[in-house]
Amino acid sequence: MRIALTGAGGKLGQVILPQALAEGHDVVAIDRQLPQKLPDGVIGLQVDMGDFSGLREAFEGCDALIHMAAIPSPKLIDEREVHNNNVVGSYNAMRAAIDVGIRRICQGSSVNAIGLAYAREPRFDYFPIDEEHPNYADEGYSLSKWICEQQADGLARRHADISIASLRFHWVVADRAQAASVQTIDSEKGRKELWGYVLARDAARACLLSLEADFYGHEIFYIAASDTTLDEATTEVAERFYPQVEWRKEASRRRSFFCSDKAKRMLGWHDHG
Repeated sequence: MRIALTGAGGKLGQVILPQALAEGHDVVAIDRQLPQKLPDGVIGLQVDMGDFSGLREAFEGCDALIHMAAIPSPKLIDEREVHNNNVVGSYNAMRAAIDVGIRRICQGSSVNAIGLAYAREPRFDYFPIDEEHPNYADEGYSLSKWICEQQADGLARRHADISIASLRFHWVVADRAQAASVQTIDSEKGRKELWGYVLARDAARACLLSLEADFYGHEIFYIAASDTTLDEATTEVAERFYPQVEWRKEASRRRSFFCSDKAKRMLGWHDHG
Protein backbone atom coordinates (compact mmCIF):
# COMPACT_ATOMS: atom_id res chain seq x y z
CA MET A 1 0.00 0.00 0.00
CA ARG A 2 1.21 3.50 -0.80
CA ILE A 3 0.39 5.68 2.20
CA ALA A 4 0.30 9.47 2.32
CA LEU A 5 1.34 10.48 5.85
CA THR A 6 0.70 14.07 6.89
CA GLY A 7 2.43 15.30 10.03
CA ALA A 8 5.30 12.98 9.19
CA GLY A 9 7.67 15.20 11.16
CA GLY A 10 5.54 15.13 14.32
CA LYS A 11 5.95 12.98 17.42
CA LEU A 12 3.61 10.24 16.29
CA GLY A 13 4.32 10.65 12.58
CA GLN A 14 7.96 9.77 13.18
CA VAL A 15 6.86 6.50 14.79
CA ILE A 16 4.26 5.63 12.15
CA LEU A 17 6.76 6.08 9.31
CA PRO A 18 9.23 3.30 10.23
CA GLN A 19 6.42 0.96 11.27
CA ALA A 20 4.74 1.41 7.90
CA LEU A 21 7.99 0.72 6.09
CA ALA A 22 8.65 -2.35 8.24
CA GLU A 23 5.26 -3.73 7.19
CA GLY A 24 6.14 -3.32 3.51
CA HIS A 25 4.23 -0.13 2.70
CA ASP A 26 5.52 2.75 0.61
CA VAL A 27 5.21 6.15 2.30
CA VAL A 28 4.93 9.71 1.04
CA ALA A 29 5.97 11.85 4.03
CA ILE A 30 4.19 15.22 4.10
CA ASP A 31 4.64 18.10 6.52
CA ARG A 32 5.37 21.79 6.55
CA GLN A 33 8.59 20.92 8.37
CA LEU A 34 9.97 17.48 7.53
CA PRO A 35 12.61 15.58 9.52
CA GLN A 36 16.16 16.42 8.42
CA LYS A 37 16.70 12.88 7.18
CA LEU A 38 14.10 10.49 5.82
CA PRO A 39 14.62 6.75 5.30
CA ASP A 40 15.79 5.62 1.88
CA GLY A 41 12.98 5.38 -0.63
CA VAL A 42 10.62 7.72 1.22
CA ILE A 43 9.41 10.73 -0.74
CA GLY A 44 9.30 13.88 1.38
CA LEU A 45 7.06 16.80 0.45
CA GLN A 46 6.72 20.12 2.26
CA VAL A 47 3.05 21.06 2.10
CA ASP A 48 0.95 23.14 4.47
CA MET A 49 -2.48 21.76 5.33
CA GLY A 50 -4.00 25.03 4.17
CA ASP A 51 -2.72 24.39 0.63
CA PHE A 52 -5.55 22.32 -0.86
CA SER A 53 -4.11 22.06 -4.37
CA GLY A 54 -0.72 21.15 -2.92
CA LEU A 55 -2.32 18.34 -0.92
CA ARG A 56 -4.07 16.99 -3.99
CA GLU A 57 -0.78 16.87 -5.84
CA ALA A 58 0.98 15.23 -2.90
CA PHE A 59 -1.70 12.53 -2.59
CA GLU A 60 -1.74 11.54 -6.27
CA GLY A 61 -0.98 7.85 -6.69
CA CYS A 62 -1.51 7.00 -3.01
CA ASP A 63 -3.86 4.26 -1.81
CA ALA A 64 -4.46 5.54 1.72
CA LEU A 65 -4.09 8.60 3.94
CA ILE A 66 -2.95 8.83 7.55
CA HIS A 67 -3.63 12.41 8.60
CA MET A 68 -1.64 13.35 11.71
CA ALA A 69 -0.86 17.00 10.91
CA ALA A 70 -2.41 19.18 13.63
CA ILE A 71 -1.53 21.48 16.49
CA PRO A 72 -1.65 19.08 19.48
CA SER A 73 -2.41 21.49 22.30
CA PRO A 74 -4.14 24.83 22.97
CA LYS A 75 -1.18 25.81 25.13
CA LEU A 76 1.24 26.25 22.25
CA ILE A 77 -0.39 29.20 20.45
CA ASP A 78 -3.63 31.18 20.49
CA GLU A 79 -6.62 28.89 21.00
CA ARG A 80 -8.47 30.29 17.99
CA GLU A 81 -5.55 29.53 15.71
CA VAL A 82 -5.34 25.98 17.07
CA HIS A 83 -9.03 25.45 16.39
CA ASN A 84 -9.02 26.91 12.89
CA ASN A 85 -5.79 25.18 11.84
CA ASN A 86 -6.99 21.76 12.93
CA VAL A 87 -10.49 22.03 11.49
CA VAL A 88 -9.45 23.38 8.09
CA GLY A 89 -6.43 21.08 7.86
CA SER A 90 -8.53 18.00 8.53
CA TYR A 91 -11.17 18.90 5.98
CA ASN A 92 -8.60 19.80 3.33
CA ALA A 93 -6.64 16.58 3.85
CA MET A 94 -9.65 14.28 3.75
CA ARG A 95 -11.35 16.08 0.88
CA ALA A 96 -8.15 16.21 -1.19
CA ALA A 97 -7.59 12.50 -0.58
CA ILE A 98 -11.12 11.63 -1.69
CA ASP A 99 -10.79 13.85 -4.79
CA VAL A 100 -7.74 11.89 -6.03
CA GLY A 101 -9.33 8.51 -5.42
CA ILE A 102 -8.14 7.55 -1.92
CA ARG A 103 -10.77 5.50 -0.12
CA ARG A 104 -8.98 4.49 3.10
CA ILE A 105 -8.40 7.32 5.58
CA CYS A 106 -7.18 7.47 9.18
CA GLN A 107 -7.19 10.76 11.06
CA GLY A 108 -5.77 11.52 14.45
CA SER A 109 -8.40 12.60 16.94
CA SER A 110 -8.08 12.81 20.71
CA VAL A 111 -9.69 11.77 23.98
CA ASN A 112 -10.15 15.51 24.34
CA ALA A 113 -12.86 15.45 21.65
CA ILE A 114 -15.41 15.17 24.49
CA GLY A 115 -13.69 17.77 26.70
CA LEU A 116 -10.98 16.60 29.11
CA ALA A 117 -7.49 17.90 29.83
CA TYR A 118 -8.10 21.53 28.86
CA ALA A 119 -11.69 21.82 30.04
CA ARG A 120 -12.65 24.23 32.79
CA GLU A 121 -13.79 21.11 34.63
CA PRO A 122 -14.26 17.80 32.79
CA ARG A 123 -17.63 16.07 33.09
CA PHE A 124 -18.06 12.30 33.04
CA ASP A 125 -21.41 10.51 32.82
CA TYR A 126 -20.06 6.98 33.27
CA PHE A 127 -16.91 4.84 33.25
CA PRO A 128 -15.19 3.43 31.35
CA ILE A 129 -15.58 6.11 28.71
CA ASP A 130 -16.47 4.76 25.29
CA GLU A 131 -17.47 6.15 21.90
CA GLU A 132 -21.07 6.74 23.02
CA HIS A 133 -20.13 9.14 25.83
CA PRO A 134 -21.67 12.63 25.38
CA ASN A 135 -19.55 15.57 24.30
CA TYR A 136 -18.88 18.36 26.82
CA ALA A 137 -16.05 20.19 25.00
CA ASP A 138 -15.69 23.83 26.06
CA GLU A 139 -12.48 25.12 24.43
CA GLY A 140 -10.93 25.43 20.99
CA TYR A 141 -8.68 22.39 20.85
CA SER A 142 -11.31 19.92 22.04
CA LEU A 143 -13.92 21.47 19.77
CA SER A 144 -11.54 21.19 16.80
CA LYS A 145 -11.15 17.45 17.35
CA TRP A 146 -14.90 16.94 17.67
CA ILE A 147 -15.56 19.00 14.53
CA CYS A 148 -12.94 17.00 12.61
CA GLU A 149 -14.96 13.90 13.48
CA GLN A 150 -18.19 15.56 12.33
CA GLN A 151 -16.50 16.45 9.05
CA ALA A 152 -15.58 12.79 8.59
CA ASP A 153 -19.23 11.87 9.22
CA GLY A 154 -20.32 14.25 6.46
CA LEU A 155 -17.75 13.05 3.94
CA ALA A 156 -18.68 9.43 4.61
CA ARG A 157 -22.35 10.23 4.03
CA ARG A 158 -21.43 11.85 0.72
CA HIS A 159 -19.15 9.04 -0.44
CA ALA A 160 -20.52 5.59 0.35
CA ASP A 161 -17.39 3.74 -0.77
CA ILE A 162 -14.89 5.22 1.70
CA SER A 163 -13.80 4.28 5.19
CA ILE A 164 -12.54 6.87 7.68
CA ALA A 165 -11.22 5.98 11.13
CA SER A 166 -10.93 8.77 13.70
CA LEU A 167 -8.60 7.55 16.42
CA ARG A 168 -9.07 9.17 19.82
CA PHE A 169 -5.55 8.85 21.17
CA HIS A 170 -4.76 9.44 24.80
CA TRP A 171 -1.45 11.07 25.74
CA VAL A 172 1.12 9.50 23.41
CA VAL A 173 4.32 8.61 25.26
CA ALA A 174 7.42 6.50 24.69
CA ASP A 175 6.86 4.41 27.83
CA ARG A 176 4.50 4.16 30.79
CA ALA A 177 7.08 5.56 33.20
CA GLN A 178 7.04 8.88 31.34
CA ALA A 179 3.30 9.25 31.89
CA ALA A 180 3.39 7.89 35.45
CA SER A 181 5.97 10.49 36.50
CA VAL A 182 3.54 13.30 35.62
CA GLN A 183 0.08 11.81 36.12
CA THR A 184 0.41 11.04 39.78
CA ILE A 185 -2.64 10.35 41.91
CA ASP A 186 -2.73 13.88 43.33
CA SER A 187 -1.89 15.76 40.13
CA GLU A 188 -4.53 17.89 38.40
CA LYS A 189 -3.32 16.56 35.04
CA GLY A 190 -3.91 13.00 36.18
CA ARG A 191 -7.34 13.78 37.63
CA LYS A 192 -8.54 15.60 34.52
CA GLU A 193 -7.09 13.06 32.09
CA LEU A 194 -8.13 10.06 34.20
CA TRP A 195 -4.54 8.83 34.49
CA GLY A 196 -4.50 7.58 30.91
CA TYR A 197 -1.90 7.25 28.17
CA VAL A 198 -0.96 5.19 25.11
CA LEU A 199 2.44 4.05 23.93
CA ALA A 200 3.58 5.59 20.66
CA ARG A 201 4.22 2.21 19.04
CA ASP A 202 0.69 1.07 19.95
CA ALA A 203 -0.84 4.27 18.58
CA ALA A 204 1.11 3.87 15.33
CA ARG A 205 -0.04 0.27 15.00
CA ALA A 206 -3.67 1.38 15.38
CA CYS A 207 -3.25 3.76 12.45
CA LEU A 208 -1.97 1.04 10.16
CA LEU A 209 -4.59 -1.47 11.25
CA SER A 210 -7.37 1.03 10.58
CA LEU A 211 -6.40 1.21 6.90
CA GLU A 212 -7.14 -2.49 6.47
CA ALA A 213 -10.22 -2.83 8.68
CA ASP A 214 -13.40 -4.20 7.15
CA PHE A 215 -15.88 -1.33 7.35
CA TYR A 216 -17.32 1.50 5.27
CA GLY A 217 -18.32 4.91 6.54
CA HIS A 218 -16.82 6.77 9.49
CA GLU A 219 -15.99 5.13 12.80
CA ILE A 220 -14.50 6.59 15.99
CA PHE A 221 -12.16 4.51 18.15
CA TYR A 222 -10.61 5.09 21.57
CA ILE A 223 -6.92 4.22 21.53
CA ALA A 224 -5.75 4.12 25.15
CA ALA A 225 -3.64 1.77 27.24
CA SER A 226 -5.61 -0.88 29.10
CA ASP A 227 -4.12 0.21 32.43
CA THR A 228 -3.63 3.54 34.22
CA THR A 229 -0.47 5.36 35.24
CA LEU A 230 -1.13 4.49 38.89
CA ASP A 231 -0.25 1.57 41.13
CA GLU A 232 -3.48 2.00 43.10
CA ALA A 233 -6.55 -0.03 42.15
CA THR A 234 -8.89 1.83 39.81
CA THR A 235 -11.87 1.14 42.10
CA GLU A 236 -10.13 2.98 44.93
CA VAL A 237 -9.12 5.90 42.72
CA ALA A 238 -12.62 6.25 41.27
CA GLU A 239 -14.24 6.19 44.71
CA ARG A 240 -11.90 8.91 45.93
CA PHE A 241 -12.18 11.34 43.00
CA TYR A 242 -15.41 10.45 41.16
CA PRO A 243 -17.70 8.63 43.60
CA GLN A 244 -20.83 9.89 41.82
CA VAL A 245 -19.91 8.41 38.42
CA GLU A 246 -21.46 5.07 37.47
CA TRP A 247 -19.27 2.15 36.38
CA ARG A 248 -20.79 0.19 33.50
CA LYS A 249 -18.06 -2.45 33.49
CA GLU A 250 -16.13 -3.93 36.34
CA ALA A 251 -13.38 -1.62 37.61
CA SER A 252 -10.69 -3.87 38.97
CA ARG A 253 -6.94 -3.71 39.52
CA ARG A 254 -5.49 -0.87 37.38
CA ARG A 255 -8.08 -0.98 34.62
CA SER A 256 -8.21 2.10 32.40
CA PHE A 257 -11.00 4.66 32.73
CA PHE A 258 -11.27 4.39 28.90
CA CYS A 259 -12.72 1.52 26.89
CA SER A 260 -10.89 0.51 23.70
CA ASP A 261 -13.00 -2.58 23.09
CA LYS A 262 -14.34 -1.24 19.80
CA ALA A 263 -10.80 -0.86 18.44
CA LYS A 264 -9.97 -4.38 19.58
CA ARG A 265 -13.11 -5.78 17.97
CA MET A 266 -13.12 -3.89 14.65
CA LEU A 267 -9.41 -3.19 14.10
CA GLY A 268 -7.82 -6.15 15.82
CA TRP A 269 -5.83 -3.66 17.93
CA HIS A 270 -4.27 -4.51 21.30
CA ASP A 271 -2.01 -2.39 23.45
CA HIS A 272 1.14 -3.52 25.25
CA GLY A 273 -0.98 -4.90 28.08
